[in-house]
Amino acid sequence: MRRPLRKTALASILFAGALLAFAVTGEAQQPGKIPWIGYLASVGSGPSPAFVQGLQDLGYVEGKNIAFVFRTAEGHPQRYTDLAAELVRLKVDIIVADSDGMALAAKKATNTIPIVVTGFSDPIGIGLVASPARPEGNVTGLTNFAAELGGKSLELLKEIVPKLNRVAVLRTASGAANDVFLKEIEVPARTLGVQLVVVRIQGPDDLDDAFRAMIKERANGLFMRLLPTYSVPFKRVADLTIRNHLPSVSSQSTWTESGGLMSYGTDLNIMHRRAATYVDKILKGAKPADLPVEAPTKFELRINLKTAKQIGLTIPQSVLYRADKIIK
Repeated sequence: MRRPLRKTALASILFAGALLAFAVTGEAQQPGKIPWIGYLASVGSGPSPAFVQGLQDLGYVEGKNIAFVFRTAEGHPQRYTDLAAELVRLKVDIIVADSDGMALAAKKATNTIPIVVTGFSDPIGIGLVASPARPEGNVTGLTNFAAELGGKSLELLKEIVPKLNRVAVLRTASGAANDVFLKEIEVPARTLGVQLVVVRIQGPDDLDDAFRAMIKERANGLFMRLLPTYSVPFKRVADLTIRNHLPSVSSQSTWTESGGLMSYGTDLNIMHRRAATYVDKILKGAKPADLPVEAPTKFELRINLKTAKQIGLTIPQSVLYRADKIIK
């Protein structure tokens, strides 16, 4: 005849059973693997707010069903390669690059991890994709490049300053995208009777010398080719254009917000939000090779009237009527 279990023994068995049940339940409730997005930025302290908002609009919540590994070069292009290699070592699921330089570094570091670029200048010209329709590799994204963009910007600047004949192009000392851009605007410049004066800088310390060179070359206009992701603050460059009474244009919308005279190009915030849709598609199984590079369909003209007044320039009404945004 079996003896009844003592209370202490029974309690131990029940406690052990409870622990087993908890362990099984806990295992069942653990979420699946959260995808990690490696974000490469030339400058900044975190992923683009517009990009994050784009992901939120698609149902992604950081820490719940997505996570970020953010790395910034802090304005030092020489760090791009190491940062990209670091993300590859961390085995992120997708890399998001905010510039041509970052995208090239990421592409060099991996040919398997999907790479989404928030804003190519010229993806074919710099060798990142085979064609916009069929990228064919592990890189895709959006481009703010259009062959007519530079020429149209010069045309607008000439319309504002009829005597415009020598335009300085402020650019980085290196960069395939800038080389492509210069080639694209050579013909429109000749058509408009404008001579281009190319001024290269390595970083912020070169700006004062750059503007002295522009004045020495008798430039009476400026095409701002530096990107917001570059180490040079837009506001400092804009202040120098005002101090030297140089009418300026850029393809970056943030140029006028920083005090530049005029911008004609795409809205970067829209591009960053659209980049989130690429990440979403890839996380759901799409391959970068099958996702066409998205080209801009709309360009915005922005004018800073406050800056125009400071440099003693009157903007023709015919140009103001076409402006999408006027800063007063």
